[in-house]
Amino acid sequence: MKALISLLVLVFALQTNVAQTENDSVLAVGYTTAPPFIIKEGESLEGINIWLWKKVANDLGLEYKLIPMGFSEMLDSLKSGAIDVSINPLTITSERSKEMEFTHSFFASNSTVAVAKSSSLQKLMQFLKGFFNMNFLRGLLLLFGIIFLFGFAGWYFEKRANPEHFRSGIKGLWDGLWWSAVTLTTVGYGDKAPKSGFGKVAALLLMFTGLLFISGLTASIASNLTVNELSNDVESFSGFKEQTVGSVKNTGTTEFLKSHFFDDVRLYDNVQAGLSALRKNDIKAFMYDEPILKYRIKQDSSLTKIEVLPIKFDVQFYAFGIAKEKTELEQATSQRILEIMETQEWQIVLNEFGLTEL
Repeated sequence: MKALISLLVLVFALQTNVAQTENDSVLAVGYTTAPPFIIKEGESLEGINIWLWKKVANDLGLEYKLIPMGFSEMLDSLKSGAIDVSINPLTITSERSKEMEFTHSFFASNSTVAVAKSSSLQKLMQFLKGFFNMNFLRGLLLLFGIIFLFGFAGWYFEKRANPEHFRSGIKGLWDGLWWSAVTLTTVGYGDKAPKSGFGKVAALLLMFTGLLFISGLTASIASNLTVNELSNDVESFSGFKEQTVGSVKNTGTTEFLKSHFFDDVRLYDNVQAGLSALRKNDIKAFMYDEPILKYRIKQDSSLTKIEVLPIKFDVQFYAFGIAKEKTELEQATSQRILEIMETQEWQIVLNEFGLTEL
């Protein structure tokens, strides 16, 4: 009887060891949706990374199970060894390389900026704000002062010597203001002209003063409009440092923004949450990987009022992440990725999802 019990225990132990060995040979592969690299439609998965991983796994004879996870959870699980592989387009960084292995990069991209489109009214208000500023109002006040001063002087010197052009009383003062404005702006109608010596001297001073002042005022207005335009320029990346911007948690873009002194950065769990906040004007701009942003905006009809700016920063190299102790798996996977990237089939897959390599 004891021999039978011992035999049963031995058989059970052997079965357990076999099952454990089989489980160890099945790779735990984590992922989170990141169109166009990983797209989930119903119960099916597709996208560039899905195609690439299946190709690699099939060629290397790897058994695996796909595990959906949040992005931060996936990174933590990969660092701790709870999963073996992440097939998301992970940006290779020095900090991440300390805690996980990376395969050879299969795609190079960059981060960019998405903003809410400005309406025609908003653009008009921005223009008016740049035009009617304090410097412009000061210049306008000074302009009226010059016109009044020389208008009064012209009328005073000309009212006796030239009464047909500069009448007496309030009407004459208006004649002086009219002459001063016409002369200052170099319009020169010729309907009124000084005849006295002092009047001609006043006219000369007015003409030279007007020439210098109008030139300076025009330059000031142009400068203010240019500064205002630059502050709202779609290519003024540094201008966003003064704004509230958003990005996705634990990403290369987030690290870049923090290292480049973006102080007011709001972090979101995923791209959809960040773009939704942008659409509601909770943030001024949303910054993330360009191919993912463009694909998401193109596919989501609720995001038609969001545009991607022609700003490129933080060049990124995408790769699969592999647990630190799986060095042999990383080497085999990297080699196969390199071989696949040299095929025409890889270019066809990229084109199918609207991507081109840098």
